[in-house]
Amino acid sequence: MMQLQETTTQKNSLFNAMNSFIGAVKNMDQTILLPSLLRDVPLDEDSQMSSLKSEEDEGDMYSYYQLLKSIRGEIEWGVRHGTSDETRKESMKVTRSHSSMSMSSLSSASSEEEDEIEDENLQSQFQYHLTGLQMVLSKLTDQANSLTKRYKKELGIGGWGQ
Repeated sequence: MMQLQETTTQKNSLFNAMNSFIGAVKNMDQTILLPSLLRDVPLDEDSQMSSLKSEEDEGDMYSYYQLLKSIRGEIEWGVRHGTSDETRKESMKVTRSHSSMSMSSLSSASSEEEDEIEDENLQSQFQYHLTGLQMVLSKLTDQANSLTKRYKKELGIGGWGQ
């Protein structure tokens, strides 16, 4: 019984979501031998890929191939320093403003209650972002698999490697 519960928990872990995404992108990279063939191929034929398009940018399969590879690199090697510094500064501004607001509103509460509330807030923030990250990784995994299938379809090799 304990083994079954651990397996279910592990299946939903962030680590497994990252591994699935990285595996899908590696498969995509190994399958797509000529990425330049993806240039100017619109996304609108595939419903999963069309969700990638924004209102401003039409995009093509090549740009999303590059995007997926870039995200894989950031997961494997970390976020580039310039981007992480900017993100960290913004995060610190938000954290400071939230903590100063919560401190002023809770000035009458004891320090133990403040610590407890802050811990609960951190836990809920962590859960929120963890859930969001797992959902995004799942969608990115589906999109990498979809891009791979679409490439095979464009080349007429739909049944290979399955």
